[in-house]
Amino acid sequence: MSNDESLENLRHSLAHLLAAAVLELWPNAKPTIGPAIENGFYYDFQFVQPISENDLPKIEAKMREMLGSWGGITGKEVSAEEAKEFFKGNLFKLELIDEIVSRGEPITLYTSGNFIDLCRGGHVENIKDINPEAFKLTKVAGAYWRGSEKNPQLTRIYGVAFETPEELKKYLTILEEAEKRDHRKLGRDLELFMFHETAPGMPYWLPKGLIVINQLIHFWRTEHQKRGYQEIKSPLLNKKELYTTSGHWDHYLENMFISETAEGETYALKPMNCPNAMVVFDSKLRSYRDLPLRLSDTDTLHRFERSGTLSGLLRVREFSQDDAHIFIAEDQIHSEYQEIFSIAERFYSVFNLEYSFQLGTRPEKFIGEKSTWDNAEKQLKDILAHSGKSFSIAQGEGAFYGPKIDILMKDSLGRDWQTGTIQLDFQLPQRFDLRYVSADGTPKTPIVIHRVIYGSLERFLGILIEHTAGVFPFWLAPVQVAILPINDKNADYIEKVATQLAEKNIRHHTDSRNESISRKIRDAELEKIPYLFVIGDREAETGKVAVRQRGKGDLGAKTIEEFLGQVL
Repeated sequence: MSNDESLENLRHSLAHLLAAAVLELWPNAKPTIGPAIENGFYYDFQFVQPISENDLPKIEAKMREMLGSWGGITGKEVSAEEAKEFFKGNLFKLELIDEIVSRGEPITLYTSGNFIDLCRGGHVENIKDINPEAFKLTKVAGAYWRGSEKNPQLTRIYGVAFETPEELKKYLTILEEAEKRDHRKLGRDLELFMFHETAPGMPYWLPKGLIVINQLIHFWRTEHQKRGYQEIKSPLLNKKELYTTSGHWDHYLENMFISETAEGETYALKPMNCPNAMVVFDSKLRSYRDLPLRLSDTDTLHRFERSGTLSGLLRVREFSQDDAHIFIAEDQIHSEYQEIFSIAERFYSVFNLEYSFQLGTRPEKFIGEKSTWDNAEKQLKDILAHSGKSFSIAQGEGAFYGPKIDILMKDSLGRDWQTGTIQLDFQLPQRFDLRYVSADGTPKTPIVIHRVIYGSLERFLGILIEHTAGVFPFWLAPVQVAILPINDKNADYIEKVATQLAEKNIRHHTDSRNESISRKIRDAELEKIPYLFVIGDREAETGKVAVRQRGKGDLGAKTIEEFLGQVL
């Protein structure tokens, strides 16, 4: 048994123990399902009376008490009738039993102590092997049965678990640090963005946040113009027929916002840019000399995400991507992927982000021929093997039109995030009947690479806020310099300093409040501004500013020219 499998079995066993402890404390609760998950486990219950996180210490204490009396978790196969008799009155378990029967799978009940549960197995050999100091219950949340809002709402209890108390302590420290870095809190404190109940999942960008977004786009635009990308902009609202042709109407409809007009036509808000890029390619006769044709855009997109899945900037309904659709001939696949990899390296190195790749293969529902998919997957595996980067394979995780290489970045807390993606698509150009004139004069169908590097700009910024704890590099900071007057006697000199900064496009702010200089410094540091200029009588007389740098403190007195020479 691998270490990963052993740890999963431990966590699954603790889910059983959690359910048993809850039933000891609330005998009328109905247990539903309780899997192992990354870093821990959870169990969903239907309670007669609601519980809260204040109850977690009591449940945890009961789990540790029961741990001493439990032995192994033993299973036996039973008939559907026996299982239904045992779980009569629990409609959730009865539904699961019917599903198991419909799949033709055996029904097994697992027992430890006085607790019996419906389960497929995967447990520790002896429950006493679990270290009682290596697990902890963390939170209570709502969850709909089977993830559907049409079903009853349940109470989900989460826990984390490791093999040793030291590993648990390390993980809890990371959780504590992650809570401090929560982008939703920092976004509010730093006045970057906000949400309002009238537009759930759709962020309002405040002035400072919009500066950051625009700086990210400016960097993206500059780097891509160097590499021959041509930026386009296309309609946000499109007729149903566009998405019927692309296949999204059949494969993505539940995630789209649909509108009916007074004239009886059906429109959809754009959930992705690829169908519009196909239209642009088809707008004129193309030649093999035009390839690779790299079309880029940052249009606003809308996707319907369930309200329960929305999470700050990490899961939204309105967002923009640093998108591109690259039309190529088949013999250009390898070279174009290498070019995209070089862009990824450039972007992620700027933010000091480590990353790896993950290949997503053909999903259960797909369009096109299997032979075409096999060819595309083979080429991507070969490209990854020669990339020099580590990669993994996620079976069945490709887009419905083609396999993809996802970019998995690791932040400063060691957490992995899926951000960019590079998808290889033989299908959409065929569905749109796209053609270019080849070197021998015959028409050929191009291949298209769909790719984003940041991914969703909203999601990337949310991750970046947590990665940096809101401490943006100088070029990205909304306010780069805070001018802090000690008194109000030197207004002319302060105005001169502000003008010099403005002439060099340095984003600055003058704190003219009637507050002490120590208060102004403290507040500017809380805003995480990279540089502070403290200006009093001496600075005005000498034509200098007292410079303080974020994280380093006092740098001494400098002229504006000296400062600009260091930062520009």
